[in-house]
Amino acid sequence: MKGFRLALVLFAALGIIAFSAGCRVGYVMHAATGEFRLLSSAVPVPQALADPSLTPTQRERLLLVSQIKEFGEKELGLKKTSSYETICMDLNRPPIYTVAAAPKDKLTLKTWWFPVVGRMPYLGFFDIAEAQEEKQRLIQDDLDVFIGRAEAFSTLGWFSDPITLNLIDGSEVDLVEIILHEMTHATLYVKGQGEFNEGLAQIVGKWGAFLFFQKNLGPSHPRTDEAMASIEDERLFSFFLGSVLEELQRLYETALPLEEKLRQREEVFARSLEDFEGLKSGLKTQRFVRFGNAPLNNAYLMAVSLYHRSFPLFEAVLERNGHSVREMLIFFRALSEQKGSLLEKARNRLEK
Repeated sequence: MKGFRLALVLFAALGIIAFSAGCRVGYVMHAATGEFRLLSSAVPVPQALADPSLTPTQRERLLLVSQIKEFGEKELGLKKTSSYETICMDLNRPPIYTVAAAPKDKLTLKTWWFPVVGRMPYLGFFDIAEAQEEKQRLIQDDLDVFIGRAEAFSTLGWFSDPITLNLIDGSEVDLVEIILHEMTHATLYVKGQGEFNEGLAQIVGKWGAFLFFQKNLGPSHPRTDEAMASIEDERLFSFFLGSVLEELQRLYETALPLEEKLRQREEVFARSLEDFEGLKSGLKTQRFVRFGNAPLNNAYLMAVSLYHRSFPLFEAVLERNGHSVREMLIFFRALSEQKGSLLEKARNRLEK
């Protein structure tokens, strides 16, 4: 599903800490090796620009990255890092796969604990076979499982994250959204609060892209219009997803036997796909067209919800802060100094 961009947080390079903490050694070794290969294969952007294999469009997009970074740092208040100053030129680089899991009768993602980042709602793999093996282990635990693909990743500023060719091969609007999304993770990341972290990065990416094009190309430019259309589609999809999850939540909270809940949830899934077909006519971009290509289950829906369910809440906070991304980040940074769910704290502040 275009638009379902798993902004994977990679933490495997902290493997020594993980070993001492008793984390699963095999997984940490796999992730650490894959991450090392990705980081070590990257070359400086100036070197890549001299590579004759780059197309004019790729070269143009690559030059755009430094402008995006500067805008994010100076205009939005995002942290300055050395990320996105190198690029991985390996055309044969395999995708990064993510594995998420959830109980069949609960809208709760399984989490895995790691040092520094806390509990994570997915695992990242550099090999599809490894991801499939993890999927089978989770299925044996009677869980719903979903394997996705990550378009980008962040090491939270611990390392210099590279650009990848898939980023500069997409649209300009997608490129700006993703870079700003990942920069947000390096700016403010709250340990163990996946939906907050991804939701915050999502709104900074979306609104940041609109502000970027508005400033650099003008309010009436097609790129600016596309960035606003992306925001409008996000609102529509968030509302749709929220209604599906609410219906499932009501079902799972009933006293029905598990077998009946599972039967009825399939009916909810089927109706949801029908409703989404109707929703498509109101979408202005192609970002969500692949929703439902994978069979619906709790893991799939909850993995998607990490990024999209709380968008209305974040927009309300952004509006409360004068539509200033910088002020919104300051607001959430102050809020993060308190214990508890930042999403709940934000809702409580909005109600005052």
